[in-house]
Amino acid sequence: MTAAGQGGLPDPARVVVVGGGIAGASVAYHLARQGVSDLLLLERGGLTSGTSWHAAGLIMQLRSSHAMTALARYNVGFYADLEADTGQATGFKQNGTLAVARNKDRLYELKRAATVAKSFDIEAALIGPGEAKKIYPAIDAGLVEGALFIPGDGQLNAVDTVMSLIAGARQRGARVVEHCPVTALDALPSGEYRLTTPAGTIVCETLVLACGLWTRELAARLGVPVPLYACEHMYVVTEPLDFVAPDLPVLRDTDGYTYIKEEAGKLLVGSFEPAGKPLPTDKLPAEQQFIELPEDWEHFALPYGKAAEIIPALADAGIARFMNGPESFTPDSLFAMGEAPGRRNCFIIAGFNSEGFEMGAGAGRALAEWIVAGEPTEDLSDVDLARYHPFQANRRYLHDRAGESLAAIYQMHWPNRQRETARPARQSPLHDRLAARNACFGETLGWERAMWFAPDGVTPRDVYSHGRPNWYAHTAEECRAARQGVVLLDQSSFGKTLVQGRDACAFLQHLCAGDVDGPVGKVVYTHMLNRRGGIETDLTVDRLAEDQFMVISSAAYQPRDLAWMRRHLPSDQHVTVTDLTSAQAVLSVQGPKSRELLSRVSTADLSNDGFPFLTARQIDIGYASARAKRMTFIGELGWELHLPSEFAAHAFDLLCSAGREFDLRLAGYHALEHLRCERGYREFGLDLTPGETLYQAGLGFTVKLDKPGGFIGREAIAGQRGQVLDKRLVLFRLEDPEPVLHHDELIRLDGRIVGYLSSGAYGFTLGRSVGMGYVHHPGGVNKELLQTGAFEIEIAGTRYPAEAAFRPFHDPAGERVRI
Repeated sequence: MTAAGQGGLPDPARVVVVGGGIAGASVAYHLARQGVSDLLLLERGGLTSGTSWHAAGLIMQLRSSHAMTALARYNVGFYADLEADTGQATGFKQNGTLAVARNKDRLYELKRAATVAKSFDIEAALIGPGEAKKIYPAIDAGLVEGALFIPGDGQLNAVDTVMSLIAGARQRGARVVEHCPVTALDALPSGEYRLTTPAGTIVCETLVLACGLWTRELAARLGVPVPLYACEHMYVVTEPLDFVAPDLPVLRDTDGYTYIKEEAGKLLVGSFEPAGKPLPTDKLPAEQQFIELPEDWEHFALPYGKAAEIIPALADAGIARFMNGPESFTPDSLFAMGEAPGRRNCFIIAGFNSEGFEMGAGAGRALAEWIVAGEPTEDLSDVDLARYHPFQANRRYLHDRAGESLAAIYQMHWPNRQRETARPARQSPLHDRLAARNACFGETLGWERAMWFAPDGVTPRDVYSHGRPNWYAHTAEECRAARQGVVLLDQSSFGKTLVQGRDACAFLQHLCAGDVDGPVGKVVYTHMLNRRGGIETDLTVDRLAEDQFMVISSAAYQPRDLAWMRRHLPSDQHVTVTDLTSAQAVLSVQGPKSRELLSRVSTADLSNDGFPFLTARQIDIGYASARAKRMTFIGELGWELHLPSEFAAHAFDLLCSAGREFDLRLAGYHALEHLRCERGYREFGLDLTPGETLYQAGLGFTVKLDKPGGFIGREAIAGQRGQVLDKRLVLFRLEDPEPVLHHDELIRLDGRIVGYLSSGAYGFTLGRSVGMGYVHHPGGVNKELLQTGAFEIEIAGTRYPAEAAFRPFHDPAGERVRI
């Protein structure tokens, strides 16, 4: 390691953290606590300037998913102990959170949240309006349908907490320099980073950018896209009110867009209004450190009016202060952290969507462990910076999306809810044809994708529900066609990465747990693992030639998969990795009659002997030449047709014309989800994550432990082969045909909580809901346990008996895909 310091900067520094708010302070504290003493934190102004200083300081453990709750719940224990560790007060107190629902849909959402709480043993009580009023006497209980009270939640003083973190970092050897902006940032050929400041220049091995809404501009100097955009975030503080006691819980009225907390005998009323107010960074005061923006009562009138409904005393309360400060928001309302794609040892942690203190402690700890260990120590795929596509750093896109990202914090979290802004961005070559056939589109990573098709006379518009939304009847027909006839899906959004070169095979063999060194035309379903044996990618690999492979990823994770491959490119091998996603369209022809349909438009031998399952070859489709791959994600006979984008429309029209003979239906991604759950096919990000191994996931058949040279993660999982594991993915089918499953519902065995569903959907073929999730059992999860145990799935507090199995409930032997 080489490092150089000049001027007023200390010398040397192994790690430099840029940013002295909650994110930077948390990372610095946790790095120091792990023994990284050669550490420097730079802050352009005073500590907490930027956004942390004006934070409301709410601390809540429960999030909308299990992965995020795992990070957030760390806060309570950590903040409770921080003052004792550092000697610096934080103002943390556990006065609880009272979340109220004004309608039955929101109450159902709270019931589902209470179910998640049980998974983590977080105390959370569902209560009625009367009990809510006892806890918070000032509310109008007549507006309350029900409530969720979490006594372990609380609040803190934002500035004091950051100072406490900084004190703890300093006590362990970290150095902190304030009023030291980074004026230039360069990546050096050595792999180190050079930071230029008014106080001098310093070179470091590892760089952490934790600069809040300024992270986007600073990271761009290194060619790293970070999709953040500011919104104005407003709250007011009232004059003292008689009923406000120090132990008054935080009130969350998401139907009224507001949160309300006790503030020294006053009330702080803040909001996540239904239409946020984007703020270009160049409109911020250039030199001001503790930024306060002008009051905007016109914008704040709606949420404050709602607050006065739930707490009538607010209608006549005096206002002591109107605070309007900038906060950074991301396109999906989840923060961004991790190693920057293409920049080794450059880490980002930013974009907390005005929830920095709720997530900052856990996120800072997780990133510090990532830096020290060289890879994440837990599942961080939901917030991994690499999940974003580079286009999402586009300034106009971010401006158009930011307001909705703010609003999404308190919007109803409907299953399958789609974002409505910054659309359309990416369209397949078939978009207009699908739209003309009444497609209702959803959006994934900017891609417009047909989710379902409305019949004539029905408007293709989503009406959301926790039960059966308006598209269920139409999706059921698409599923029926897939099981009995033939369907056509546009899957052009698939990620397509060409890996080629003399050493391409060796490169993929080292990364993949499966054996991809097969004959040309062999398609392999495989995964890439981390050193802990956790699943990092879920792929198919098609060998095009001796030195060429096409790697297919899901649309949602292709940027992350691409970053993983590029991160592991060896400098001494001849191999290149190229993103070809936009160059090729994909038409998926699926169902028992798919062979007959394709035979009408192609002269290729499509017989079982001539074209076996999991093989690929070039075939003619009309005037086009397509790479046909015999594979499926719905559990039926089928082919995926990969062809140049300019031929997609021709092939589509030809298939639709020939398909009239077979009652061909167009199908969308909702149908795909229902069908794959019936067949028990796993999906990355839900059933497969960096926290599980392939043997735990029931995918041990894809692992080739004995292939020459091994692969990353082999040593971590080799001992699991053939063993009865205490954690296994199990498939479930409800006995009751009425309830609908989504994911995150509890799994109970003989009354005890043993896991939660990672996926769920109504099985239209089976006539009841199916799901899958990981079961934990100290004695091992085996067939006997599944047959003798009494399993139940808990949905929003109600338990339903369920059948458990390792094999799928539709076509358990997998015969239909090989006919």
